[in-house]
Amino acid sequence: MSLFKARDWWSTILGEKEEFDQGCLCVADVDNSGSGQDKIIVGSYMGYLRIFNPHAVKPGDGVQPEDLLLEVQLREPILQVEVGKFVSGTEGLHLAVLHCRKLCVYAVSGTLGNVEHGNQYQIKLMYEHNLQRTACNMTYGPFGGVKGRDLICIQSMDGMLMLFEQESYAFGRFLPGFLLPGPLTYSSRTDSFITVSSCRQVESYKYQVLAFATDADERQETEQQKLSSGKRLAVDWVLNIGEQALDICVVSFNQAVSSVFVLGERNFFCLKDNGQIRFMKKLDYSPSCFIPYCSVKEGTINTLVGNHNKMLNVYQDVTLKWATQLPHIPVSVKVANLQDLKGVIVTLSDNGHLQCSYLGTDPSLFQAPRVDSREINYEEFDAEMKELQKIIKEATKTQDILPKSEKYRDLIVTAEVSPDLDAESQAIDSEVKAEAIPSVTVKITIQSRVTAQKPNLAVCVQAPLAVTCDQFVFDDLEPDSSETVVLSVFLKGNCSPSELEGNCMVSYNMPTELNPEGIPKVAQCNFRLPLRLICFPAQPSKAANHKLTIDTNKPPISFLTIFPDFVDPSEDDQANVLGFQFLTGSKTTLLASKTSQRYRIQSDQLEDLWLITKELTLRLKEHFKKQNCKDFACTFSGSIPLQEYFELIDRHFELRLSAEKFQELLSERAVQFRAIERRLLTRFKDKTPAPLQHLDTLLEGTFREVIALADAAEENQANMFQAFTKLKSATHLVIMLISLWQKLSTDQVAILEATFLPLAEDTQELGWEETVDAAISYLLRTCLSKSSKEQALTLSSQLCMPKDTSRLKKNITLFCDRLAKGGRLSLSTDLTTQQAAVMTGGCTTIPESDLEERTVIPGSTTTFPSHGQIAKQKSKP
Repeated sequence: MSLFKARDWWSTILGEKEEFDQGCLCVADVDNSGSGQDKIIVGSYMGYLRIFNPHAVKPGDGVQPEDLLLEVQLREPILQVEVGKFVSGTEGLHLAVLHCRKLCVYAVSGTLGNVEHGNQYQIKLMYEHNLQRTACNMTYGPFGGVKGRDLICIQSMDGMLMLFEQESYAFGRFLPGFLLPGPLTYSSRTDSFITVSSCRQVESYKYQVLAFATDADERQETEQQKLSSGKRLAVDWVLNIGEQALDICVVSFNQAVSSVFVLGERNFFCLKDNGQIRFMKKLDYSPSCFIPYCSVKEGTINTLVGNHNKMLNVYQDVTLKWATQLPHIPVSVKVANLQDLKGVIVTLSDNGHLQCSYLGTDPSLFQAPRVDSREINYEEFDAEMKELQKIIKEATKTQDILPKSEKYRDLIVTAEVSPDLDAESQAIDSEVKAEAIPSVTVKITIQSRVTAQKPNLAVCVQAPLAVTCDQFVFDDLEPDSSETVVLSVFLKGNCSPSELEGNCMVSYNMPTELNPEGIPKVAQCNFRLPLRLICFPAQPSKAANHKLTIDTNKPPISFLTIFPDFVDPSEDDQANVLGFQFLTGSKTTLLASKTSQRYRIQSDQLEDLWLITKELTLRLKEHFKKQNCKDFACTFSGSIPLQEYFELIDRHFELRLSAEKFQELLSERAVQFRAIERRLLTRFKDKTPAPLQHLDTLLEGTFREVIALADAAEENQANMFQAFTKLKSATHLVIMLISLWQKLSTDQVAILEATFLPLAEDTQELGWEETVDAAISYLLRTCLSKSSKEQALTLSSQLCMPKDTSRLKKNITLFCDRLAKGGRLSLSTDLTTQQAAVMTGGCTTIPESDLEERTVIPGSTTTFPSHGQIAKQKSKP
């Protein structure tokens, strides 16, 4: 047996599927035998009360039947068992059993047996108290300094201390500032109750203060009657320990100072009687129970601390003296005297493993044999080392956490979008004011090649799009099995979405040999929704407020080829011009040039250009990919519509300011409403009726103002959501135009998207404006900086809502100007690397213009040169 393993002296398993906790174990001479031997009393949440008198057993033998003195099933769960002098007229020990709504005190007695079966034990109910409140725990002691008897104090779940003077109820007191019950104990030295409140502080209350405080039963009386009936309950001392406590124990040994021990979640504390810390010990594990006991060294106290690692540590003050392994996680630990064996450690687990053990070891008779010395073959070692290094090199070639061969074999999720719209729309509760709201069917298939436990499917689309069902729960999937679900996607909100994409994500557990419960894993896939879901063909419009021109390097393609779902083949006039009518009412027109390689997109709203432009570029790329054309490219040489983009930013920011104003007004009216309510309640409670002085009229008027403000705030919230959706669409468009204009790589486009679209949702605490401003400022200070002086500038570490959008608009303009002058996006902070990226090809620097020093002029559109113009400027001598 290991030196650090507890020696099993006696153990047993209590019942089947029973539960136990901290207060379910007690050791004492409950039958008043006078032999000095303790009995083990155990109560369970199933209502079973058991009393044991263990005897030493031989190795291999089980528990003897005579070890169990008594087993009885009570009607209610047992929360705690204690032994003390609880019956008046005698100083004998009695057993107190705490139920949820009852306190029972029993006398345990034994009768000598006349046969070989041994003595007979029984319990007799001495008295019981029916509780008006649900109990949590209890403590006992000679409250008030009484002699020869113990009083009981029960703490209820709502913070009331109920004190019983044996057969009679004394009084009840509520703890101030109570939220949740904590451990409770009694200190006879100071005659006070010690507990740990929800504020994570140790609090001590004198018994005398409790006795003279206001009775808890008089809480319904008026304030004047409360003051006349008693004093307010005041705390004796308070110590903030900063964590919740698991247990409290008060010890007072002859050779040691009286101390209060508190076991926290990560520390255990030793306090003096006045609340000052004697010492504390930080634990590097999660404790489960503890008990202090007498030490052989004068002036010190030993403590047994059990933890969730099945270990029992022995401390002498703060010094770890011993650590031993237990077969279970203890929820309660006691020290008992059994069969002339003093200091037996009694532990109880939550599932009923009761064990009596002691610390020690058996002598080891094993002697290690001598090892014959042999010469070392260095050539074999070198060959083995090279083989191992080769294996390590092969294993570290990939940077993935999991090998690629395993990433796609466990579970595969695929989404198939129907090419046609639903014949019968599945739209539910849509806010769109259109005659018909189309929906499209999405078929999702989950194929599992291994055992997948608890698979859950979540389908996400960006609002204002919605799905008929977004959560699916399946039974466990067997290997080589599949599941299929069908759902529909439709437009729910009264605005066009910024993305026509969705995401499917499956979370599941995959069991292994070491972890049969399963390792959590995730599989996901994206799907693309058709453009017909949000718009339909319409008559093209010649006039428009916003126009964009996309250049290509290939001849224009007829719309009959790339937009067959929007063009009628019988109408030849739609080959070069096409109209799109959105369900929300706006219209967008797409034109293809007959003489040049250009396409024009025009609309009255800037944000409506985004989805049509994206769909055009995607379909063109797919068309030329089918033609095996690899050099197709789109470019943009026009002006970035920053001024129109800034108008959308200002609109969104104005709604954010309005939301903040509505929140302040609502807070003010709510305070006013509560103040009027308090005054009215005071008038109604007054025994002498007094006129209301129009307080009821004022209350009704304030209530109407609160409702009106809440409706206005809700409407503003809906408008802000629509404004943010339009802003995201316009932002996507600006990102695309900048990427086509500057011919950015995929990584640079990803940096651009992370800069301008950092948030999925917009809130008052963290808004789009301050987040984008911080991201652009970082890029201007690093990869787009002009000199090391700009890199030395420090940015504010706190994001807060700005007063206006002037700084953001100036930074966006400066950002585009730096890109126009050859700046390149990079996350590298090395200045030389950035300068090399900017100055590729040995080009000379471009002189800075005064654009960076001037602000944006309202009403103007900022124009930047194209790549061809920049090349011409660089070539001039």
